[in-house]
This record gives sequence, C-alpha cells and structure tokens, in this order.
Amino acid sequence: MADISIRKVAKSYGKTSVVEALDLDIHSGEFIVVLGPSGCGKSTLLRMIAGLEEISAGDIAIDGTIVNRLEPRERGCAMVFQNYALYPHMSVADNMGYALKVAGVAKAERLARIGRVAETLGLTALLDRRPAQLSGGQRQRVAMGRAMIREPKVFLFDEPLSNLDAKLRVQMRIEIRKLHNRLSATSIFVTHDQVEAMTLADRIVVMNAGKVEQIGTPLEIWHRPASRFVAGFVGMPPMNLLEATVETDTRVRLADGTPIDTPPLALRPGTPVVIGIRAEDVRVGAAVNDPGLVLAVDFVEQLGAAALVHGRFGGHDFVVTAPAALAEGAPEGLALGIDPPALHLFDAATGRRLATVNDAAALARPAVLAPTA
Repeated sequence: MADISIRKVAKSYGKTSVVEALDLDIHSGEFIVVLGPSGCGKSTLLRMIAGLEEISAGDIAIDGTIVNRLEPRERGCAMVFQNYALYPHMSVADNMGYALKVAGVAKAERLARIGRVAETLGLTALLDRRPAQLSGGQRQRVAMGRAMIREPKVFLFDEPLSNLDAKLRVQMRIEIRKLHNRLSATSIFVTHDQVEAMTLADRIVVMNAGKVEQIGTPLEIWHRPASRFVAGFVGMPPMNLLEATVETDTRVRLADGTPIDTPPLALRPGTPVVIGIRAEDVRVGAAVNDPGLVLAVDFVEQLGAAALVHGRFGGHDFVVTAPAALAEGAPEGLALGIDPPALHLFDAATGRRLATVNDAAALARPAVLAPTA
C-alpha cells in the first residue's frame, strides 16, 4: 500500500492546458475513482502518476518519494488499460508472467506466483490459451492478473470496463472491488461511467475541463454536489436544473412565473439562481384542474417497476420517476409535488453550490441510481 500526494500538478501541450494545478491526497489502501467526461484530463492524470506522461508542473510523491523523474518501472505502480494490451502470441501464463521474466525472477518462483494469481482470478483452466481464445471478461482478468503478479504498491485502472457488455461490466465491477478489498492496495480508477464511480469508490474525484470540480464520498457527491456541473453529470437521469430568480428568503420564481418554495436562503430578492431536483425526489400524481405544478408529458420510458416520464415544466425539459402503473398510457400531464428539503441551489453566475439549512442532514438520505447499461 502507498500514500500518493499530488501537488499543483499540471499538464500542457504547447499552449493547450489539459490538467490545471491539481491537488490531491490519496490515502494508503484507498479506492479513488476519477470521474469525468471525455477530454477532461482524467486519463492524462493517471498516466502522469504512472510515469507515462511527463509533468509540466508540480510534484507527485508516492510513499513520500517524489517520482517526477523516476521511470515507470521504478514507481511501484501497475496499470490496467482499456484495451487489455495483451501479447497475442503468448499464452495467458506467459502474458501474466512476462514482467517477472524480464525482471529475472527464477522460473520456479514465476510459475508459483502465476498459479496463485490465476487461482485468485479464476484463470487456472485458461493458462495455456492465447488472448484470441478468450472472452472480453477473461482478457480483462488476465490484464488484471498481469498487474497483480508484480505485487505493486498502486493499481491504476484506465477505463478497464469500457469494452465489455453491460452484464460483464457489472460482474467485473464486483471482481475489481473484491480484489481491492482482498489485496488492500491503493487503487485509482478512471472512468466516465458514474455507476462505476458510485459503486466502486471510497472517494470520487469529479473532473471537468482539466480542473477538479469536487472530491468526496459517493454520498457526498450525490447529496451535496458542489457545482451545477457535478449536479448535472452525476445521476441517471441527470438532475433537473431550472433557472429561477429569488423572490423571498424561502421562495424563487421560475422563468415562466411558476413559484417554487425553497429552504431558507440568505440572498437578495432578484438574485438569479439555478435550482436542481433529482427525478426520484419529485412526488407525482394524476393531473388536476388547477394552476399548480403540472408536468406536460412528452414521452414515457418504462423500466419495469418504475418509469421515467419526460416532459416540460417551468419552461424547461424535466424528467420524473413515477410508478409504472401511473405512467402507463402516457398521460398528458402529471401533478408534481416538490419538497423544499429536496432542492439543490446553485449560483447562476459561477455554478457553485449555495448552502442551505438542509445541507447538514443531506447525507441521511440514500442515493438512488437508475439501472444503466
């Protein structure tokens, strides 16, 4: 296990900045997930830790030693890639043991370690096969075994599940987390998949455009998103975000004039804000003949026991989770109930979260992720 300290680390290609002055402390034995959209700099950060990319500025320390100028093999890290990176002409056993062979480890010791790792990953019966004879999940386990066999201080995972189908992704998520718990290694896992982040991480680092938007546990990220970006990125479906103007210390008004009650705010009337509410936090019922809160339904996604109802509310696209029976038949409208404690509020100019009296109790509520592929 190893602590990792990242101080003011930046990466630029000419005048193009990819990662900007990033600070991060990773504790020994922790499972960190770096989450963000394509092009946000998350894989570049991982490659800088591994030594596969030069650092433009700042320092990376592993176990107290600054590794900026160390070769990748000297850093005590093992990397698992998205495309497996297996040698096609070698057997599973030879792929797993190649690094040990290059390092001059005796054959008997190599075979013993290959056998132990293969048993851990359920690969014993496949040791004589070549990569072309394996399924995607089996290839990924071989790639993980090749990393494990080096007994590294740090495991680095670069979107390792992206090439797998939905069922295999779920299985491999479970295997990776079990492996981490068993080995007690320090793990850094890069992904754009929020479900992977929420289910795997001890802490999540949310990145956007080369910067860290938020660092926190999955529940902290879910219940108290630090910015409008995090609120819209984490959640399936994404959080509903509506532009509004402060009317009183407990009410805002949407662009179309709809009033919404809020937790107490310390903002002047007329201040522009963005309110957010997750689909599952909206109460729904049959539409009523009054000017209350009504969703004009466009279409319904049936998910089995529940449904996602898409429509228009407050002049914005809006989605709610509803019981399948209520949503069946695509009603023209659904009455909405929005409780102030369920609202998230963000500064319209900066996108940063506005604190409310409900933040302290937010973590008491469980996170709910809709099933995704």
